[in-house]
Amino acid sequence: MDNALMVIFPYQHEGTWVFDDATVDLVKEPFVFGVPEMIDDLVSDLQNANKGFKLIFSKKPFPSYQRKLTWLREECEGNWYTIDGNDEGWLCPALFKYFHSAPKEIFVSAEQK
Repeated sequence: MDNALMVIFPYQHEGTWVFDDATVDLVKEPFVFGVPEMIDDLVSDLQNANKGFKLIFSKKPFPSYQRKLTWLREECEGNWYTIDGNDEGWLCPALFKYFHSAPKEIFVSAEQK
């Protein structure tokens, strides 16, 4: 069973957003192909987000979620999502470290660390 809410702490490393999560053996896992731009928008009101912020995510809505990612299609073992019906971004197979299958929706919120 998936956790209801999950938390990671993305930060900037050499010009891209990455995160570490020792519980699932990920170190400097990069966000790529449209997702960095989504994160830039999500954290635009947070001070020093590039040094790290809290990203809460869930396949179900939760109080204070800020954006909704909607599944579009699978490609190259990853999955494309649109954020609030606008930009598209690809989430790599690391997604399956948190979900058994690609959720149809992912709700996200960014907070100061």
